Amino acid sequence: MSSRLTTRFEACAREGRAALVTFVTAGDPDYDTSLALLKALPAAGADVIEFGVPFTDPMADGPAIQAAGLRALKNGQTVVKTLAMVRAFRETDSTTPVVLMGYYNPVYIYGVERFLVDAKAAGVDGLVVVDLPPEEDNELCLPALAAGLAFIRLATPTTDDKRLPTVLKNTAGFVYYVSIAGITGAATPDADRVTQAVARIKAHTPLPVAVGFGVRTPAQAAAIAAGADGVVVGSALIDALRGTLDTEEKATPATIPAVTQLVSALATAVRNARPAAAE
Repeated sequence: MSSRLTTRFEACAREGRAALVTFVTAGDPDYDTSLALLKALPAAGADVIEFGVPFTDPMADGPAIQAAGLRALKNGQTVVKTLAMVRAFRETDSTTPVVLMGYYNPVYIYGVERFLVDAKAAGVDGLVVVDLPPEEDNELCLPALAAGLAFIRLATPTTDDKRLPTVLKNTAGFVYYVSIAGITGAATPDADRVTQAVARIKAHTPLPVAVGFGVRTPAQAAAIAAGADGVVVGSALIDALRGTLDTEEKATPATIPAVTQLVSALATAVRNARPAAAE
């Protein structure tokens, strides 16, 4: 499966730390700013990048990411442009894993076979498609795996031991554990409960487990990183970006630095979350 994802998680494990997985929306607030931000994330400390594919009806996303998607769509972001951004990113970065995250509808409209060929060629490493359950694996999951793209599945606090093997069956790359019930950015996860949940999932799979939804601050990221293989931060980065936009929701000179400074603070916290393991 995706060598970039495997290589990156293994490298972080050797360093005795979790990976920092950052989420930003493709095309937010515009193509050029979004591409510049994508290129800036690894140097700021992102180990893995989740790149959101904008969709008009993002049911799992909170207000921040919904608004980011609408800004991107308003400025003409498409699946074609999103793949073009990954291609441009790969011109200068051949090692940072990029995972596309979104919903099935844009992929279906694009055409599954065409999408998988183009995504692989662009340098995409994996997919998170939040509205395709395991029962629909024939739709996209199995074709993606056959094309060499990891299909990353979500597990939640309500995914019990009976359901978990079904969820994990065709999962690749890593398991994305949703630390809270509900939408992105809506609440703060309990680090102790998350650590227990990660241990429970890892009893069923050798894959790394990354934890997201609700992680906003460096302190929260460090608390989660102490017991997980990865920490996913999205809404907080989107909020940092939004806070720099002008009255017409256009980028300003502060836009990219606001996001990269937060990523750097998160990365430092994640890297220092397990001092004993690093010694």
